[in-house]
Amino acid sequence: MEKKKAEWLKGMQDGIPICLGYIAVSFTFGIVAKTAGLTWLQAVVMSAANLTSAGQLASLSIISAAAGYLEMAMTQLVINLRYCLMSCALSQKLDPDVPLASRMLMAYGVTDEIFGVSVCRAGKLSPYYNYGLISVAMPGWVLGTLLGVISGNIFPQRVVGALSIGIYGMFIAVIIPPAKKDRVLAGLIGAAMAASWLFTRLPVLREISSGFRIIILTLVLAGAAAVLFPVKEEREE
Repeated sequence: MEKKKAEWLKGMQDGIPICLGYIAVSFTFGIVAKTAGLTWLQAVVMSAANLTSAGQLASLSIISAAAGYLEMAMTQLVINLRYCLMSCALSQKLDPDVPLASRMLMAYGVTDEIFGVSVCRAGKLSPYYNYGLISVAMPGWVLGTLLGVISGNIFPQRVVGALSIGIYGMFIAVIIPPAKKDRVLAGLIGAAMAASWLFTRLPVLREISSGFRIIILTLVLAGAAAVLFPVKEEREE
C-alpha cells in the first residue's frame, strides 16, 4: 500500500507542469466553445470526457455545422487514432498481471503529455503513477475550460475573438519545431494547408462538411506520405 501511495504522489508531482499547461490551453478552448454556442456545463463535460485538444476543437466545427453522429464518430476516430499506438506502447511497460479495469482507467488519461511522461518512467510502469498524473492533469484541463467559458461571457466580443485564436497558436507551436528538422514533414504540412484552402474554394469540394473534410485530408495525405516517404526502421548491427 505504501508503494502504491508513493507512486500516486510521484505522479501528482510530475503532473503539476502538465496541469498548468492544460489550464492555459483549455482556457482558449473554453472561449471557442462559448463562441460555438456551448453552455459552461456542456463544455466542461466535453473536456472531462475527452481530454483531447485536437479532437475537441474539431468537434466544435462539426457541432457548429449541425453534422450527424456518424461524421462526428469518424472524425474523432481518425484524429485520435494515435492514442491507440500510445496505449500499445504503454502496455509494454506494465506487468502482465495488471487487471483490465486498471488498464482501461489508464487509457482514459492517455494524452500526448501524459504519455510522454509515463513512457520515460524508468522500469515497470505502475498504474498508480498514471492515476497520479491523471488526477492532477485532468482537473487542470477542465478548470481551464470552465474559466474560458466564463471569460467568454464577461469579456467584450473583440477580446473574445482575439483570445479564441490562442489554441491555434498552440498547434502551430507543436508543428513548427519538428517541421524545421524534417523537410518531408514541412512539405506535408504545407500540402495540408493548401488542400484545406482548396476545399473551401472549389465548387464541389466546398460542399463537403468540415468533419468529412478532416477525414479525407488526413487519410489521403497521411497515406500518401507513408507510401512515398516511408520511415526506415533502425536495425541493430
